[in-house]
Amino acid sequence: MTVETPTVTTKRSSKSQKRLLVEGAIIVALGLFLMFAMPAILSGFRLKLLGRFLSLAIVALGIDLIWGYTGLLSLGHGIFFALGGYAFAMHLKLQLPEGEIPEFFGLYGVKELPWFWEPFYSFPFTLIALVIIPTIVAGLLGYLVFRNRIRGVYFSILTQAALLVFFNFFNGQQELINGTNGLKTDTETIFGVLASSDEAQLTFFRITVLALILAYILCRWLTNGRFGRLLIAIRDDETRLRFTGYNPTGFKVLVFAISGGIAGIAGALYTVQSGIITPNIMEVAFSIEMVIWVAVGGRGTLIGAILGTLIVRYAQTLLSEEFPEVWLFFQGALFLIVVTALPDGIIGWMRDRAKNQIRALIGKPQRVSTYPQLEQNPEVEREREELDRPIDS
Repeated sequence: MTVETPTVTTKRSSKSQKRLLVEGAIIVALGLFLMFAMPAILSGFRLKLLGRFLSLAIVALGIDLIWGYTGLLSLGHGIFFALGGYAFAMHLKLQLPEGEIPEFFGLYGVKELPWFWEPFYSFPFTLIALVIIPTIVAGLLGYLVFRNRIRGVYFSILTQAALLVFFNFFNGQQELINGTNGLKTDTETIFGVLASSDEAQLTFFRITVLALILAYILCRWLTNGRFGRLLIAIRDDETRLRFTGYNPTGFKVLVFAISGGIAGIAGALYTVQSGIITPNIMEVAFSIEMVIWVAVGGRGTLIGAILGTLIVRYAQTLLSEEFPEVWLFFQGALFLIVVTALPDGIIGWMRDRAKNQIRALIGKPQRVSTYPQLEQNPEVEREREELDRPIDS
């Protein structure tokens, strides 16, 4: 067995800044490639498909923020995803000549536009609403749950129960939001352009890429520094955190509300690229699938949430095209492999175990890091710097 003796590195703060700069440069480069090179590579349908997957990656980031870093496993994020989608769809349905209302109202004898539809005539209001409404709903739900110190599996069950309540409510509102039929967006116009046209879809795709980059930067910023350490402390030992003088309730409500707002943005972008929003988006299976994307990529990594979403969704698409009768078995096998062989997800495996496992496969001895002095251990160095860091940093 060979032994590696790492040298003492510079301060963690400077290393962290360099790493973030490199990470930011890579993200910007990938974003530019996706926005300007990818449309020339993919056809209209495939580009729209990628746009939908990238919008789903946004909601996966929000789930990783609350599950991977804060330890809150939500099985009801379909609520906030749908609220954002419905908000944008309502605005598109109102792009009509003055005095007219969406035609589905006439099917149920409704002759006047319901009062809560009227603000959605305004595009700026719609943009604010598709973020604020999911954020407020998530914040209220989080406050009602967290103030009673409900956590763990009970929190997951409550979010799933809330999802069922919203699903049944939206399903039954035929006269207000077209119930089970949902709201179509592909036949509507936005700024005089048909929403399903190639021109509009290309714009939506680029906006989705930009929104994904901004969501990633926001989540990275939140999980870095003191606030990020508080989230991890909540995840690892909330009781101990309370004894240090912190009240985790406010932090959990805040991060859950932010995650809900991120999901609302994702829902709006997904809706205009899929052409319709229905209550089916709030089915339990879909919200559970969101969690699976994060688990496959590696929770607590952020980039793993994006990678897992793209891998699972593309695998579903390709397998359903080639093997329409058995593709669900392939999907189940993928999840079993992740749970049994890659419990930390793809990114976690690459970070922690890939190097040694690859060396073992090719017959080389595993590398083991040892330190002649305790002070040279990077983990000890990192903890010391975090303790010495000013409180307001």
